[in-house]
Amino acid sequence: MKAKQYTEEQIIAVLKEGEAGAKLADLCRKYGMSSATYYNWKSKYAGLSVSELRRLKALEEENRRLKQIVADQALDNRALKELLSKNF
Repeated sequence: MKAKQYTEEQIIAVLKEGEAGAKLADLCRKYGMSSATYYNWKSKYAGLSVSELRRLKALEEENRRLKQIVADQALDNRALKELLSKNF
């Protein structure tokens, strides 16, 4: 059975519905998910609004790109040090 994919907006809507007082069993049945999925979402997205989530995703992407740049520079530095350490 294929797992359903939910967008972050849908996940936040489900969590807000749960915070509003809907029973967990009803939410799970309505959206076709397990209670474990709900609690995983809650631990990850609790208290976030859609705009905050978009900003978080953008910051994570920027952080990933910056880490990649640092890794590339470290690799270049190591290659240059190895090249300069050899006796000609």
